[in-house]
Amino acid sequence: MTMSNSGSKSMQSEINVTPMIDVLLVLLIIFMVIVPIAPRGEAASVPQPATQAVPSPGNPVVLEILKGSEDAALFRINQQDVSFQDLRARLADIYANRAQRVLFIKADDQLSFRQIAEAVDISHAAGIDRVGFITPRLAQGL
Repeated sequence: MTMSNSGSKSMQSEINVTPMIDVLLVLLIIFMVIVPIAPRGEAASVPQPATQAVPSPGNPVVLEILKGSEDAALFRINQQDVSFQDLRARLADIYANRAQRVLFIKADDQLSFRQIAEAVDISHAAGIDRVGFITPRLAQGL
């Protein structure tokens, strides 16, 4: 403790931080030694699937939606005409034995969004998990 000679008789105390820094450095060294020794994780055993999934055939299923007369949409599945009423049943039959349920939709640009959304809803109701759209740029690349 120091005394000031400025005329006042009050004592000023200062904190000695050297021992505190020494303790912090010792703790830092301890943690630097312990961290590499600590285990990184637990070994986990991942269960294997009970049954093997049947690989899907290489032929992708393409649903074409074309503009018909009087704003009616015409449907084709892999170049075969299908009526709107039979669309769900036909898609369910095609995907009954497939492991990957992926459908590609190629729609006419003159159709309304509602008509295309109905086809997507029907495909989901038939059990199709993924729906992709074939755009004109993708069609040129195929």
